[in-house]
Amino acid sequence: MSLQEKFDAAVEIIQKLPKTGPVSTSNEQKLTFYSLFKQATIGDVNTDRPGIFSIIERKKWDSWKELEGTSQDDAKERYIKALNDMFDKIAEELDVASWLEQIDPVIKTNLALIGK
Repeated sequence: MSLQEKFDAAVEIIQKLPKTGPVSTSNEQKLTFYSLFKQATIGDVNTDRPGIFSIIERKKWDSWKELEGTSQDDAKERYIKALNDMFDKIAEELDVASWLEQIDPVIKTNLALIGK
């Protein structure tokens, strides 16, 4: 499986995670996934920094800007690693196999595709 296919599978997992429940992303994790996704799909920041009153957009832009110079392939690998690390931590506190039986089956399939 190619890096692009693994990345696409990882992105779909993040997009399909339930908004509530035992497995969710923290704001810091959301920022990490956002910035790595932007770097992986677009490359270096290509927009102006949002104004001071756009606090969330500014945080997202700053997080992406920190990755400047990171190759798109490296950003994809880091995105997949961040997802795997997140699920490793979740597995310390939750029976992931049981949880996977209760949610969108695409998440379980895609976790297998990325080696989880």
